[in-house]
This record gives sequence, structure tokens and C-alpha cells, in this order.
Amino acid sequence: MIKNVCVFASSCNFLEKSYYKEAEILGQMMAEAGYNMVYGGSSLGLMWACAKYVKAGGKKIIGIMPEKLKDMAENSESCDEFYVTKGMRERKAKMDEMSDAIIALPGGFGTLEEVSEMIVQKQLGYNKKPVVFLNTNGFYDNLFKFFDNILEQNFANKKARELYYIANTPKDAIQYLQTYVERDLAVTKEEIYSR
Repeated sequence: MIKNVCVFASSCNFLEKSYYKEAEILGQMMAEAGYNMVYGGSSLGLMWACAKYVKAGGKKIIGIMPEKLKDMAENSESCDEFYVTKGMRERKAKMDEMSDAIIALPGGFGTLEEVSEMIVQKQLGYNKKPVVFLNTNGFYDNLFKFFDNILEQNFANKKARELYYIANTPKDAIQYLQTYVERDLAVTKEEIYSR
């Protein structure tokens, strides 16, 4: 059962307004669905646009931030729980530990790194969590083309298409989480090393 949803997202305050609106709608819908939010702990960008609506809807927001960012960023004092980690690797491990599902909103290199690691963790069978991209304004379209290229040229098994879900709206993302059925998608040794 999904209780805590980890949201990876941009911490930038200078994006086109529609990105923030979609993040806010997602936060509102997460709260309505009964989900708490695990996130980077900042009061900036899309992550905060989403978190403040989860909080306003009566659910918990759980912030996790590495020491270096805590000293230089705007961390949210509104978090119901707030954890400081030594570095980014420890932060991702804590976010993974505390969450039951992943949603990646549009973001930069940090967001890409975080969601990529979660896809690999699922691919190798370390977890069976749903991983969702919220593709606001087609933000991730070129990334998905790159993923297709990886698969078409056999750099990953075709099963990898099942490791993540592409949602075009917050409603689509929430509905996917609500109907998600865990499956073992780990690629076998034979599938990796033989044709």
C-alpha cells in the first residue's frame, strides 16, 4: 500500500508558470488520495509548489537535504519531518527508504540523476515501486526518445519500458499509483548476457 510518495523536482523559481500550477495540482491530488510527500526539503521551485499543497491538504511533508545544501539553500521550516544527510548519495538512500512510490516532475540534472537511480534499482530488483514521470508541457519527450534509442540499440533489455510510467497530467499520475500492481521486473542473467 502506498503511503509516502517521493517527489523529485526542480528547485528553480524562474520557470514558466504552468509548471508550478501542475505541481500544485499534483500536491492537492496527492493529499486527497491520502499520500504524504517525501522530497528534497526546500521551500523553492516545483518541489515546494507541490509540497505546500500536500501540507495544506492535511498530509505530511518529509524533507531530506544534504548538509551542503542545508547551509546554502532555503530549507522549509514547514516540514513535518526533516532529515539532514552527509551527502547526495545518503540523501537518495534515505528518500528511497522512506518512500513507497516515485514521481519525477520536470527538473534539472539532479532530478534526472535521482529518478535514473530509482529506475536502475527497480530494474535490478531492489524494489518494485512505481516510478512515474509527470511530463508537463512535454518536458521529458526528448528523454523518452533517448530511452527508446537505448532499447532499440540493445543497451537495455526491452523489459525496461515497463520500469516507468509516463503521465501527462497529475490526475493520470495519481490514478496510476492508485491502481499500481507490484510485479517482478528484474532482468535475468540470461536476458542480459544472451540474445
